[in-house]
Amino acid sequence: MNNAIPTLLIVEDEIVTRNTLKALFEAEGYAVLLASNGNQMQEFLDKQAVDLVLLDINLPGKNGLSLAREIRDKIDAGLIFLTGRDNEIDKILGLEIGADDYITKPFNPRELTIRVRNLLQRTMKVKQQAEQRTEEILKQNELNAAEESSISQHFNFFGWQLNTDSHQLISPTGEAFQLPRSEYRALHHLCTHPGKIQTRQILLEKMTGREFKEHDRTVDVTIRRLRQYFENYPETPEVIATVHGEGYRFTGDLQA
Repeated sequence: MNNAIPTLLIVEDEIVTRNTLKALFEAEGYAVLLASNGNQMQEFLDKQAVDLVLLDINLPGKNGLSLAREIRDKIDAGLIFLTGRDNEIDKILGLEIGADDYITKPFNPRELTIRVRNLLQRTMKVKQQAEQRTEEILKQNELNAAEESSISQHFNFFGWQLNTDSHQLISPTGEAFQLPRSEYRALHHLCTHPGKIQTRQILLEKMTGREFKEHDRTVDVTIRRLRQYFENYPETPEVIATVHGEGYRFTGDLQA
């Protein structure tokens, strides 16, 4: 784990258990937040970063299973059910929703603190690696941007021109389209690698500095918008080809 103090959010409606858990984890050196229901939980999640949530199932209002779905949609934190419900159906359902662990009451304090510590070590290491990767991508994008600005190179294909000074796409009739940053970066990268397949992951990193995640449609939407410029000119051959299951490829006939 890094040097930051991990923050735990305990969602428990029984006051004695809630205070017992607070004392237990503060003694372990964690920052502890307390919530007795889903509304209080959401208020904390909206205001500050949380590294791990300890969640009861039997809560007033929305139960813990419903809240777990909201947690998984909202943040990427460790999630442990700590509940008196010990039937197998609840346990399986909780794990299917995305909980990392399921512990039943009464619990062994030592076992609970070990499980929490082990989970935090895994999740915070992954988070730290992701942050480092993001920093590397941003630095590389800065270098790419510096290269783009220092090299005045225009790409000409099928009567079109991508102007690297103005970031405009100029049609065969002279109509100029000012490209948004993501569209320009995607088309510029494709032009600099003609004929080579570019994966969605590579394109997304070049466009935004973000890592690609499953079901992310940012690249597809950007490519669709780029194609719309060319489709308004029916005489223009295909410029960006889809390589199913892999990504996209620039097929323009680049000219000096």
